[in-house]
Amino acid sequence: MTATDLARRVHPVAGGLALLIIVAFWTSTVAVELYGSPAAVVDVKRTIMWALLLLVPALAATGGTGFARGGHSTDPRVADKKRRMQVVGAIGILVLVPCVLFLGLTATPDDLDARFYAVQAAELVAGAVNITLMSLNVRDGLLITGRIRPVTRRRSAA
Repeated sequence: MTATDLARRVHPVAGGLALLIIVAFWTSTVAVELYGSPAAVVDVKRTIMWALLLLVPALAATGGTGFARGGHSTDPRVADKKRRMQVVGAIGILVLVPCVLFLGLTATPDDLDARFYAVQAAELVAGAVNITLMSLNVRDGLLITGRIRPVTRRRSAA
């Protein structure tokens, strides 16, 4: 198996796993805030912190194999995917990881204060942005590989 074949196989699996993990983080945070106890909120924040050990390698594999597959392509969708992943990476490093670590290390059931919720709000907004950008990359990847066809819009007869 060549490196290109390996990248072709690893990229969608790693990208799908990374997106799934981020969606799980986001939805578990919202669900526990709506329906959980303060102790459950803290448990979720700590679990998310430890789950970074799975997410970070999945994102690294996605980025590495994506850049390997995209190479010097002039396809505008490949360029869009690269730009989006740069934003995803920046948001992850500058916002999400610090938020996750802060919340996971400092949260206690008796001290979920305004500071906790401000950081969590920033985490949720940044996570939603990354979910959106990564979902757009999935769509473009499926278009590039021909697994889906572009939607053509019909003109109305007005």
